[in-house]
Amino acid sequence: MFPIKDNVPTRHFPIVTAGLIVANVLVWILYQTAGGAGMEAAVNEGAYHPCEVDRSCRVVGEDWPVTLFTSMFMHGDWLHLGGNMLFLWIFGNNVEDSMGRVRYLIFYVLAGLAATALQTVVTLETASDLAARIPNLGASGAISGVLGAYFLILPRAKILTAFFFILIFLREIPAFFFLGIYFLFQAYQANFQLQQPPEEGGVAVFAHIGGILFGLLTVYLFSKRKPLAPTH
Repeated sequence: MFPIKDNVPTRHFPIVTAGLIVANVLVWILYQTAGGAGMEAAVNEGAYHPCEVDRSCRVVGEDWPVTLFTSMFMHGDWLHLGGNMLFLWIFGNNVEDSMGRVRYLIFYVLAGLAATALQTVVTLETASDLAARIPNLGASGAISGVLGAYFLILPRAKILTAFFFILIFLREIPAFFFLGIYFLFQAYQANFQLQQPPEEGGVAVFAHIGGILFGLLTVYLFSKRKPLAPTH
């Protein structure tokens, strides 16, 4: 399943959501791919490494309190970046509309920090020292917080979704169903990684879980008005 758009309008243009997308794209283009030192050096410097928290490793670059934030704007490849930005645009504009710009930005950053915190705890407690050295990067933890918020404030919205099965089929499905499947898939992957912790990289699914939980638990603390109703 691949989301195309939802059917919920907004009161104003989502400046913060658009700004976050621009920031992520610029970091990828100007820092990760155009930097003179190369992609590996950029990741080593700007990504977050769990092992730095308990000092079980030494990584050249910024200290982890800094990379907690810089890693939220970095990605592994174009597909990673494009997928995250698509989800942020579809779901973030309505969450921003509900929270207001300042509250939404604070919510987004805190969701990213909560996501990284849970991933760090799980990695340091259950995985090997080698796994703790794997760089963590991407906006998906913060975006998962946005998805958790959207799930509660707009469960009856409809998501135009592309289904790939030999041919491509487009169908509108309820947001609670689309996001529910996404949440269950993350839970399934998390359980699998608990049984077999990744040693050579992969998807930081516990960051997704942390972001989702943060969104579900705090959305009503940040929301100041109801989003607009779906158009149909």
